Amino acid sequence: MTKGAYSQIADEQLDALEAGDDAELYNAVLDACALIFEYPEKAQSLSTAITTAEGIRLRLPVAGHPPYKVFWSSQLPRIEAVFPHPSR
Repeated sequence: MTKGAYSQIADEQLDALEAGDDAELYNAVLDACALIFEYPEKAQSLSTAITTAEGIRLRLPVAGHPPYKVFWSSQLPRIEAVFPHPSR
């Protein structure tokens, strides 16, 4: 990946998931990130948009692991955060 593809927050969250005891969740999150980087248009079609103080962020569900979501911005694309977040 290119420099800046992950925010510091996302890096820390991914490190915590990797160190955790749920390898399936970690791998599913990596799959979601790969989809974002390799097929951003497809990922965008599967995402919802939310407005944050930093601007619009897309929220992609992690397949098979609700309520986990990958929050990302489409400009680069860039992974901003990964955490459980309810759908509304």
